[in-house]
Amino acid sequence: ARCLLAPRLGLGCWQALWQWWSAQRGSVPPDSLRYKFNFIANVVEKIAPAVVHLELFHRVPYSGQEVLASSGSGFIVSEEGLIITNAHVLTNKQRIKVELKSGDQYDAKIQDIDHKLDIALIKIDTALPVLMLGRSSELRPGEFVVALGSPFSLQNTVTTGIVSSTQRGGKELGLKDSDMEYIQTDAIINYGNSGGPLVNLDGEVIGINTLKVTAGISFAIPSDRIRQFLLPTLSVPSALQDVQTISDFLPSLIHELRRRDKDFPDLSSGVYVFEVIQGTAAASAGVRDGDVIISINGRTVTSTTDVSEATKNSNTLSIVVRRGNEDMILTVTPDEID
Repeated sequence: ARCLLAPRLGLGCWQALWQWWSAQRGSVPPDSLRYKFNFIANVVEKIAPAVVHLELFHRVPYSGQEVLASSGSGFIVSEEGLIITNAHVLTNKQRIKVELKSGDQYDAKIQDIDHKLDIALIKIDTALPVLMLGRSSELRPGEFVVALGSPFSLQNTVTTGIVSSTQRGGKELGLKDSDMEYIQTDAIINYGNSGGPLVNLDGEVIGINTLKVTAGISFAIPSDRIRQFLLPTLSVPSALQDVQTISDFLPSLIHELRRRDKDFPDLSSGVYVFEVIQGTAAASAGVRDGDVIISINGRTVTSTTDVSEATKNSNTLSIVVRRGNEDMILTVTPDEID
């Protein structure tokens, strides 16, 4: 019947059959409006595999029975299984179950938590896709945003909106002790969205969906605060106490640093010097902000734990740093050794 109609439409039989078959498969031709303008769907397709559903359990006193207490959302920031969520999602919970978009489930462990920032880092043991952090400081009111999460345990729920305000003070929301400047959005979030990502049209995380006042008035913790959380001030009890902030590399942070600085070292591991306090032994030895520590006294370092171990009981430190594309040897003589 379709071939009989083909001549009337000016189509060959095979062409008509192909168009019918394509329609049944749901393919979208490149010149269609759906293909050209469904930018939200493109963002969702890009980020959904890195958004996770959380189920939180606790044990009933006396009986010891484990029961589901609440649910939430999170997003993956490291290929090694590190996941960001809200700290309040994890409060007083004894087991955290993570479910991926694929349906695979894992038990997670808390790696770090900051109740004041309301940000937590948990970990599961599997390789994962990653979401990249955008810069919330570059947001403009009126920008399109997309929220993903599991409201009322309805996984992979997508809502959209715009940025209503880039800096809504916590005190305006009645949070007396808060110094947070929240992102306000009209993207709808509900119970269970907490901890999920708010992303821009490039698919970069610009906030953590955190709280809702009413429909159309929701708030997210800015991604710059996430970055602050992931690059915590670390006090090293030895010669590198001069270095104010050192952080283990995360793939998402490496990507961000390379995006911002074309000369950022091409390394897959090392310890990044975020800031050097002026007037200290490290500064005098020539250590600079942005250096990457590769080894100390001949010992390769890949984490801040390695740095701490390598500097124990050392009066003089021979540090190899990567600066741009060059390796440099710096000698640090600390003022005091613990």
